[in-house]
Amino acid sequence: MRRIIYPLMIAGLVFLGACNNKKSKELPRVAIAGLAIESSTFSPAQSDISAFKARRGEEIFSYYPFMADSAPDRQRAQWFPTLRGHALPGGIVTREAYETLMGETLDRLRENLPYDGLFFDIHGAMSVVGLDDPEGDMIKRIRGVVGPETIISTSMDLHGNVTERLARESDLITCYRMAPHEDALESKQRALENLLDRLESGKGKPKYKAWIPVPILLPGEKTSTRIEPGKSLYAKVEPLTKQEGVIDAAIWIGYAWADEPRNRGVVMAYGDDKEAVGKAAEELARSFWDVREQFEFVAPVADLKDCMDKAIAFDGQPFMISDMGDNPTAGGAGDVTWTLTEILKRKEFQKADGPSLIYASIPGPAMIEKALEVGVGGKVSELVGAQVDDRYAPPLQLTGTVTAIKQGDQNAGTEVVVQTGSVKVIVTKKRKPYHYEKDFTDLDLNPRETDIVVVKIGYLVPELYDMRADWLMALTPGGVDQDLERLGYKRIIRPMFPLDKDMATPDLSARFIPQSGSLD
Repeated sequence: MRRIIYPLMIAGLVFLGACNNKKSKELPRVAIAGLAIESSTFSPAQSDISAFKARRGEEIFSYYPFMADSAPDRQRAQWFPTLRGHALPGGIVTREAYETLMGETLDRLRENLPYDGLFFDIHGAMSVVGLDDPEGDMIKRIRGVVGPETIISTSMDLHGNVTERLARESDLITCYRMAPHEDALESKQRALENLLDRLESGKGKPKYKAWIPVPILLPGEKTSTRIEPGKSLYAKVEPLTKQEGVIDAAIWIGYAWADEPRNRGVVMAYGDDKEAVGKAAEELARSFWDVREQFEFVAPVADLKDCMDKAIAFDGQPFMISDMGDNPTAGGAGDVTWTLTEILKRKEFQKADGPSLIYASIPGPAMIEKALEVGVGGKVSELVGAQVDDRYAPPLQLTGTVTAIKQGDQNAGTEVVVQTGSVKVIVTKKRKPYHYEKDFTDLDLNPRETDIVVVKIGYLVPELYDMRADWLMALTPGGVDQDLERLGYKRIIRPMFPLDKDMATPDLSARFIPQSGSLD
C-alpha cells in the first residue's frame, strides 16, 4: 500500500507545482521605476544625489499601500521594482545626480527583461542641468532598454509638464485631480490598475492618444481645486472617462517656476475610440482656456507688512501666514532670510510678552552645532540662512535661548527651537517643510495656542488649513515668487497667459500622438 500512495503523492505534488508554475508564467511581468522632483530654475540652489530618497527593489512596495503583500493588485502581476527616487522640491538637479540615478535604473531594468508593462512614477517638473525635457529623456532611455512592446503607464503630479515625447512614449498617462494632492495615492493606483487592466484583457496599448498644449502658466496657489474655477474644472475629468472608448483623461496645470519651452498647461485623453478621445480632450482644453481669467489666489494675499499688521490685530489663534516666495515644497531654496529679518525688526516681537509667533523654518548648520553644545536652556548667537539664496537678504544673526532640540529627522537632520523676544524660530540642519501638527509638537511647540504661525509654504496643506483661525498668503521674494512677471522668463513659448494678456485664442484642437514604437 505504501508503495502505491507515495508515488501518487509525489505525482500530485508535481502536478500542483506545474499548475503553480503555469499560473506564475501567465501573470504579466511588470517593472516599476521613476524619479520625482519639482525643480525651480529661478533658484540658485542645485539638487544633488543626496536630495533623492531612493528606494530600491522590494522596499519600493512600502511607498504604495495598494502594493502591500496582501493587496489585490500585488497578486495581479510578477513585479520587478527597480529604483524610485523622490526628493523634496528644490533647485535644478545636477547632471551627475541625474546620470547616476538614471544609469542605475537602466541597469536594474536590464536584469529581468522582458517586461509586459512598466509603471513609471514621476512628478513631471524635474529640471536637469543641460536637459530641457528630463522626463522625456528618462522614458526614451527606458524605452530603449525595455523595447517597443512594453506598455508604459505614467503617473504624474498635475503640476508636471507633458511634452510630445513624454506623451508618445507613455501608452497610458494620468495625473492627480486635486490640489492640494489629497488624491495622490489614489491617482497612482489608478495609473497602475489601468496598466494591469490592459494587460489582463489583452487589449494592449490604447489606439488613440490626444494631446493639447494650453498656453496658460499659473502657480498652484491660483489653481487649487478647493475653490472655483479649479474645483469645477477638475470635476469635469472623471465623467469624461466613463464614456465608452475613453480610458482616462487629465489636465496638467504645469510648473510655473522653470523657464523651459515645455512649461505650460496640457490636456490629454486616451482610449480606443478616436472620436470620443478627441472630443474629451478638446472639451477639457476649452474649459481650461475659458476660465483662465477666473483663477485667483486660494486665500487673500498681501505684502508682508500688511499680513503682519492684520495678524497682530487678529483676535484668535493661530493666524497663519504663508511665506510663499521661498516655499521649499515648490522649489524654493528654503533659506531666504528676508521674511524672518523683517519680522524680527518689528517692536511688537522684541519682548517675551509680545504676540507669540512661530517661524518655520530656516536652515542654520552652525547654529545647530552651538545649540547642541549648550543644550536646552542655553544661550546661542549665530548666523542662519542665506547660504544658498542670499539675493534678498544676507545671513541673519540670530540670538536667543534654545527651547527644544530634536535629532534624526528624515529631512531636517537636526532641529532646534531658538526663542528671541516672543518669536520661536525653528532652525534646521537641512531645509524642511512644516506640514503637520506633529512637526511642531515634537519640538514642544503648540501651534493651536500660538498667535501667529509663519510657514514657508504656498497654499496650506490640509492639516494646517483645518487648524487655522485665519490665513493670509504673503507676497515675499524667493525662487518661487508668486509674481510671475518679476521672474523674467526668457525661454518659455510665447504668447502665454497671463504674461501676454491680449493674446489671441490658441488652437485647442486635438493632436493625436502616435503609439509608442510606431514608425509615424
